[in-house]
Amino acid sequence: MSCAFAHFNWKQALRSERGALFLETVVALVLLGIIGVAFLGALATSSTSRVTADEHASGRILAESQMEDIKKQSYLLSYDPVPIPADYPGYFAVIDTDNLRNGQIQKITVTIRHHNKNVTQLESYKVNR
Repeated sequence: MSCAFAHFNWKQALRSERGALFLETVVALVLLGIIGVAFLGALATSSTSRVTADEHASGRILAESQMEDIKKQSYLLSYDPVPIPADYPGYFAVIDTDNLRNGQIQKITVTIRHHNKNVTQLESYKVNR
C-alpha cells in the first residue's frame, strides 16, 4: 500500500514557505501588542474610576459630618467648618448659608473640595425656632 505522503517532496515545500514563518511571527506579535495596549488602557480606566469613587465617598462622609455638626448648633448667621480629620489629606469644607423668609429659614450648602476641585455638595435647611 502506497502512501500519498511518501512521494511528497518536503525539502521543496519548506523552501517555498521560507518567509511565511517570519511573516506569521510578525503578525502574531502585532496582534499581541494591540491586545496588550487595549488591556493596559482598560486597566488605567479602571484605576482612575476607583480613585474617583473613593474621592466621592470620602467627600460624602465629610459633608454629612459637617452638616450633622451644623444641625446640632443653634441658629446662626454663618457657620464655621469642623476641622477635617488627618485621615483625609487635601480635603476642606466650605459652608454657605442663604437666609430665606425674612431670616426664619436658612439654606445651608456644604461643599467638600479636594485639591481645589469640588467633590461633593450637600444642601439642607434649618429653621429659626
